[in-house]
Formats: sequence, structure tokens, C-alpha cells
Amino acid sequence: MPGENLSRDEARERAALLSVDGYDVSLDVRSAVGESQDEPRTFRSVTTIRFRCNEPGASSFADLVAPGVTAVTLNGKDLDPGEVFDGTRIALEDLAAENELVVDARCAYSRTGEGLHRFVDPEDGEVYLYTQYEPADSRRVFAGFEQPDLKAPFRFEVRAPEGWTVWSNGAGELADGVWRFAETRPISTYITCVVAGPYHYVTDSYSRTLPDGSTLEIPLGAMCRKGLAPYFDADDVFLITRQGLDFFHEHFDYPYPFGKYDQAFVPEYNLGAMENPGLVTFREEYIFRGKVTQASYEARANVILHEMAHMWFGDLVTMVWWDDLWLKESFADFMGTFANVGATRFQNAWTTFANRRKAWAYRADQLPSTHPITADIRDLQDAKLNFDGITYAKGASVLKQLVAYVGQDAFLEGARRYFKRNAYGNTRLGDLLSVLAETSGRDMGAWAGKWLQTAGVNSLTPQVLLDGDGRVAELAVLQEAAESHPELRPHRVAIGLYRLEGGDLVRYARAEADVDGPRTVITELAGADAPELVLVNDDDLTYCKIRFDETSLATLRDRLGSLTDPLARALCWSALWNLTRDALLPARDFVGLVLRFASRESDIGVLQMLQAWAESALVNYVAPEGREAAGRLLAEGALRELRQAAPGSEHQLAWARFFASTAADEPGLRLLQDLLSGAAAIDGLDVDQELRWAFLEPLAAHGLADESVLAAELARDDTASGKRHQVRCLAARPSAAVKAQAWAQVVESQALSNALVEATIAGFAQASQRELLAPYAEKYFEVIAGIWADRSIQIGMDVVRGLYPSLQDRPETLAATDAWLTAHADAAPALRRLVLEARDDLARTLRGQECDARAAEAAAG
Repeated sequence: MPGENLSRDEARERAALLSVDGYDVSLDVRSAVGESQDEPRTFRSVTTIRFRCNEPGASSFADLVAPGVTAVTLNGKDLDPGEVFDGTRIALEDLAAENELVVDARCAYSRTGEGLHRFVDPEDGEVYLYTQYEPADSRRVFAGFEQPDLKAPFRFEVRAPEGWTVWSNGAGELADGVWRFAETRPISTYITCVVAGPYHYVTDSYSRTLPDGSTLEIPLGAMCRKGLAPYFDADDVFLITRQGLDFFHEHFDYPYPFGKYDQAFVPEYNLGAMENPGLVTFREEYIFRGKVTQASYEARANVILHEMAHMWFGDLVTMVWWDDLWLKESFADFMGTFANVGATRFQNAWTTFANRRKAWAYRADQLPSTHPITADIRDLQDAKLNFDGITYAKGASVLKQLVAYVGQDAFLEGARRYFKRNAYGNTRLGDLLSVLAETSGRDMGAWAGKWLQTAGVNSLTPQVLLDGDGRVAELAVLQEAAESHPELRPHRVAIGLYRLEGGDLVRYARAEADVDGPRTVITELAGADAPELVLVNDDDLTYCKIRFDETSLATLRDRLGSLTDPLARALCWSALWNLTRDALLPARDFVGLVLRFASRESDIGVLQMLQAWAESALVNYVAPEGREAAGRLLAEGALRELRQAAPGSEHQLAWARFFASTAADEPGLRLLQDLLSGAAAIDGLDVDQELRWAFLEPLAAHGLADESVLAAELARDDTASGKRHQVRCLAARPSAAVKAQAWAQVVESQALSNALVEATIAGFAQASQRELLAPYAEKYFEVIAGIWADRSIQIGMDVVRGLYPSLQDRPETLAATDAWLTAHADAAPALRRLVLEARDDLARTLRGQECDARAAEAAAG
């Protein structure tokens, strides 16, 4: 059999043959605690599946990834596990019209965040379990038909260690030592869930009067590890939850369909969160152990609302196959921000979306692996890699454009009809487009062809012609596309004209228009006073890269900080960053703009994004000969802003973290040491435990925090979070022996958990250690094929992405990458995609450095 990587064709064949009536899954996880001689440590899983076959006598298979199977029974007949189970699939022959399959298996606990993950808390030795399945890892926990269109009701029961609590999708109760859970509505295998252990659990409730006069009652719960309980602000989590439920009930007109609503914050999580109905799981980093800015709270609220939107988009109505992953992820990403602005205190969430989420989309859409929002997903490896900036952020951006195109009322009415017609079913693109065509009266097929079924991002540039009186004679918008993806799209955009008034750069004219084709004249702005800045896509209605005419770019160079509107400012910053990445603006110019104007940024999320971009510009796009001086200027500027920021403010905290990440000379590093020891202080700056680790990493990377210092800090913070920080700092030290050890731990061993693999890789690749890391460029290309073959896909992705020698930013590294791609033409497409993406980033780095070097030479005369 082909094995673990289920193809789309196989899934289609199986869906045409089978329909599933229900699952009973019994898990015994008492083996999670205590000593174990098993390798890997296993638990018992007994699954009963009732299903029908519309071609009696036909053959099919069930999915199961497990170390062993004890018994298989099909329709009362015992089958030989050794004959029917190959490690990933159970062969099913001579099926009846109605069937019952019983599989008794030994499944393995996970240390990679896939399947049933087992975590031992170093702080108190407690064991915590949770499941994570998307796209296809429920088969690591129970036998099943692992594809989204074979939905069924599930009944779970779990035997757990004494004193534990167990949660699943449905409400549960403990009787005779067994946790039994209410049967679910029909759902896909990948959104079933179990969480078990001595979690700290807090409860609340939600109620709403429905249009028919009945009352909807939803029990709410939230949980985390006991060690995080002192930091757990469950009240704020519940506040956002209730606000979100109100918002979605008001707009969707379909009551929340899954009973209770638990939210579990779990350790060593690979994702941001997962939309399991009735039991959403989140990475526990959303519980903040130290002071964070409001941007972190906004991000958490966005994720809570994103996952809640999935209860309708994805759980109630699910795509047939991963080609239409956008039907859930794009909508949830859009709805997260839409609800954040509409229901919570985070009224500027669209500014964050424009600045952060779209930056992710723009990068992904310019990679060689870019794809249409409705993608061609051949198999599960393709599906895993398509949880990307296209499916999430570009898809959400396009939906924002769709709302502008059809109108918000028509869009929401379309969603309501979509839910009611397809509840508990599976859909494709056409199912959604048909209802939107009904409610809007617009040609959705043409719109979808342009926006959903083609790849690439367009650039929009203003062209201004003035008359003899200094007024606008004609204003046009030029649209361009890359040669590789030449599609020009229809854009509903706002064009803003700005000028200086009393020292402020303000908008004095605006027009909203449809831009289509290579050149569109905006007649509404003819006759306006001459602008100092033209902002195409003002208010961020469409998805595009904004370009500037010469006058506008000159204005931004001189007056960016005078732009009063936060969203307009964020759009300009994003456009300038895209110019830098496209080698159209020298990197040192971008760094200079950040140094001049970032201090005037009122939106903390935008400020933190600017800091991240400035650091990326320094590491990647500044010419090598200019790095040291540019880095020194950036660190000096960060320290200056840190000292000038309001004491105790979130801006002060942001500048403190940025200063730590840029400090590289002796005075700056000494100040970090003094802040840690208490020999120095900055008024209002609380150097809490999380900030201590942020200060320690650059000290470790520059040889000023050795193993004993890091061990002492771990003793101060002997927690799971502390351990991750220590591991990262240990790998950051500037020693050949340290780098060899870190490489061996990640590449040559499987002893580390997913979280510690991630931490080791993060510490290993230090921008200040290019020469030290040079020997690993060749080694990387020697090992990645084996890594991909031997590890889980999650660890494979982490290693292939994280250890790519991007810091060896020379043409020779590009040539070595090309040589590997040529020699491995038959490698797994998903692996080749990761390498191609890394190659593209490196090529962009080299172009950016060339641009920066040319500008420096020209400036020098």
C-alpha cells in the first residue's frame, strides 16, 4: 500500500464508496504516568466504526498509524493483524452493505505535537495530555477514515489515571473509573479532541435569547497547566469569548451547535490554536508570564475569535478536501479581525491586519510555491504545507475585498444561507459562490476566477498629471503583475490625497473606484489641489502592493511621522517594507526611516512590527560592509527611545526588547548585564522573568553568559517555559563545540520534543555568528532528505526551514541549493517546496544587498 501519505484520488474513491454512521472510541491512557519499559510509550485504543458500502463485495481501507494492532474484527470475523495492517493502513476486503469494524491497537504517545502529545512538566513532574490532528493525525490515536468528507458522530470514553480530569468535544462525566462523553454531531475526524491531566480548570457560562424566544445556554470552560495558573487571566478569555459569541450569533443567525465551549491552553503546541468543536486548543504562550503589550492581548483575542468562527466555517460546514481549505481558514482569519473590531476593545485590529497579516501574505504570494487560494492539493503533505500565508492572510484579504465588492449585508446574508443549506455537510467553492451570487446579484464566477483561482499579487501605482494651476488634471492608477503570474484583477480601492496642514499630513480628498486593467483613470479626483502624498488602497479595501509616485515617496522620506491617521501610516510602512524586500528601496534607507519616525508610532502593534522589519533589514538586506555601522545606529536609536519612553509604558517595554535584540557592542551588552544584576535601572522598566531571558540570549550569543549563568537562571525559573528559554540560550553561545552539539541534538537524535527542537534551532542560527555556522551549509544539504524520510512531517518542516543556511548569504549557497534541487528532482514535492522557498528568500536577500550597496556607493560619490 502507498502508506501514510493519503492522496486526493484515494480519498475521492473512498468517499464515493463509503459513508460512516458512527464511531465509538475507547482510550486507556493510564500508561501516561509512571515508569515505562515501552519504547515508544504506548496506550490502548479500541475503535468501533459503523459504516456502509454502496458496492457490496468491494475493498477499501481504514487509516491507523500505530506501533501495533492486537485485534481486527470486520463484521464479526477476526482478521489477522499481521496480514491486514501495514503500519499505516488496515485493508478491508469483501465489504458488506452495512459494516462494523473493531480495531484494538497499541498507539504511541507523541513528543512532536502530532496525535496524542504527552508532556511532563519539569516544575512538578505532572503529566499532561492533549490531541492535535490537523490535517490527518487522528489516525495516530484511533482507527478511522481520515478525510474531511467522511463525517460521522463520535462517542469517546477514556480511562485515565486517578485524580485526572478528561475533556472531549462533548460533555463528559466520570463513572466507574471511566470518563464517558456525549455523542457529537457529525464532524470530521481531524476536529475530534481529547485533553487529559491535572489541568487547572475555570468555568463560566453564556446565555442568549434566540429569535424564537428560547434561551441558548453554553457552559464555558478554560484550562491550563497548574504551573501557569497564577498567570492565567481567564476573566479576559471569557470576556472575549462572550463578546464573540454575541457577535457571531447576531451576524450568522445560526445558534452555536456544539453544546459546551471549552478552551484549553496546552504545552508544546505546534500551532496557534485548533478549532475542535466544544474543545478549542491553544498554545499556552497565550498565557503571559510577564508584562506584554496590548498587541499581545489583541493577537490572543484575534485567535480566540478566529477559532470561534470555525465553529461555523469549518466545523458545521466543512470542505470536501483540502483544495478548499480556504473555505474555513480564509473565512476564520477574516472573521477574527472583523469580530475583534466589531465586538471587543480592539478597535484598531484592521490596522494590525494591514500591517502584520498582509505582510505574511505578500511574502507567501511572491514565493515560487505561491498558489491560488483554491489550491491544487494532491495529498496530505501538500495539505500540511498549505496552512500558509496564502490560505490564511491572502484569503482573508480577498474576503475583505469581496465585502467591498458585494457589500457587507449581501456577504453576511450569503454566509447565513450557506450555513443553513449545508449544516453538518461538506462543500466546495461553487456552493459558497452560488449563495453569494444570489444575495449580491453579482457575477461571482468571474470574481472567483480572478481572485481565488489565480496566484500572485498586483502592484498599484498612482500617476498624477497637474494642470497649469497646480491642480490635478488627471489621476490614474497603474496596475502591474509579475511575469510569472501576469493576472490583472479588478480592485475596489479608495485613493486618498494628502497634504501638510499645520505640520500634519492629512487627507483632504478621497475617491472610491473600481480599478481594472493596466491603467484606470480616477475621474472623481480631477480638479483637486495638488497632493503631496497619493495613497492608493487607502483604508485597505483590496489586496495589493502599494507603490508611490516620486513626489509621494519624497514626502514620506521627510514627513512619514506627520501622517496622522494610524491605518494610513501602517499602510505606508507596509508599502515601504515591500519596496525594501523588492530591492527598490535600499535597506539602510528603510532602517533610517524607522530610526527617524518609529518613535512617533502610536499603535504598539505597528511599532513592534517596524522593529522586527528593521532587524530583518539589518540581518538580510543591508550590504555586508554596512552591517556593523547600521547595527550600531539601530542599537543606539533603540536605547535612546528606551530612555525617552514613558516609564512603565508598553512602548518602553517594546523598545527594551528591541534594544536587547540589537545590542552588540561592549557598552550595550554591559548595560544588559547591569539591568539583569540590578546594578543599573531604567525608571519604570520592570525586568521580569520573561524580560530577563530576552536580555540573556544576546549575552549568551556574544559569549557573556556561559553554561553556569544559564543554569542559575533556570534554577530561578525552573519551569517548562524556563527550560525552553535556557535551551535556546545554550545553543546561541559562540562556540564550535556548542554548535556541533546543537546540530547533533536536532539532526542526529530524536530525543528532543518538538518545543525543544524549535528552541535549539532558534538559538543555533545567530546572525552574529555567520563564520561559525559556515561549515553547516554543506552538512545541511547532506542530511535533509534523510530527515524528511525519517521524521514526522512537523519536525521535518521545522528542521528543513530552520536550519537552511540563509546566513551564508553568498552566491555559493544559492549554487549549492540549486545543485541539491537538481540532484533531488524526485524528492517529495513538499520537501522540494520548502527548499525552493528558502532559495527564493536567499535570492531576494542577495538582490536587496546589491541594491543597498549601489545606493551607498552612489551616496559616497
